[in-house]
Amino acid sequence: MGNLSQVLKAYSDAWCETDGEKRRAFLEIAWADDGLYQDPGIATRGRDSLHAHIGSVLGQFPGARIELTSGVDAHHDRIRFAWHMVMLDGTVPVQGIDFGRVGPDGRLTEIIGFFGTQPPEP
Repeated sequence: MGNLSQVLKAYSDAWCETDGEKRRAFLEIAWADDGLYQDPGIATRGRDSLHAHIGSVLGQFPGARIELTSGVDAHHDRIRFAWHMVMLDGTVPVQGIDFGRVGPDGRLTEIIGFFGTQPPEP
């Protein structure tokens, strides 16, 4: 995972990029062809599906950007990191923790996202 920081930078940049071609270029660096993305609201498979989903999210939240709010914890082929969405006015409507898998070529093959900073109380 020598290039993990570059891959995660490209992944988070893709979540901030409104230009479709630039977003696709970031995903080429970061996302496996058949990668699986899941969060509480959606499941997508493949780079094209993730590209479209990110475009939809950015359309719903104009000017929003995704920022990593933690370091990356990694072992074997697994990773986890925290993030939040920041609006133009500085508000944070959502934050979360993502768990993922990195493929042999260093690109992300899976991200499973959870909203919130910790599980809900029982």
